[in-house]
Amino acid sequence: MNEYFPAQYSMRLTVGEHAPRHIRRIVRSFLEEWRMPELSDAVELGVTELLANVVRHVPDRRCALLLLRQRTGVRVEVTDGSQELPRTPPALDTEAENGRGLLLLDAMADKWGVSPWHGGGKTVWFECASPTAQVYPERQPWADDAPSARS
Repeated sequence: MNEYFPAQYSMRLTVGEHAPRHIRRIVRSFLEEWRMPELSDAVELGVTELLANVVRHVPDRRCALLLLRQRTGVRVEVTDGSQELPRTPPALDTEAENGRGLLLLDAMADKWGVSPWHGGGKTVWFECASPTAQVYPERQPWADDAPSARS
């Protein structure tokens, strides 16, 4: 593993037709580097649902994505400028083509929520815990200079 791989990834984007596919690939790559590939399906689904909500509910389709490695898993945040808060439908229409995103998010994430911003906009976030998450100690600058126990 690349020990210099960052503990977070962020980007600003305008969500287009192919954006979710590319973002899923980026998410999968980070999860593999962070040794949490078992979270790929859940995190990729969550990211796809949050980006679909941006397409559907944010007029300019602009948002910021933040992927954070945590001690026990991953946190994903999608921030946009819309004041419209996500809400689950009061009744699920089995014939509807949409309206299931937050239900899916609730089923696959360990925690999720919404943080409204005072000046407008919001951050929708979710967290997925990994049963195999490894805690990465802070790198000590003198570690390379220390004699090896094998020397």
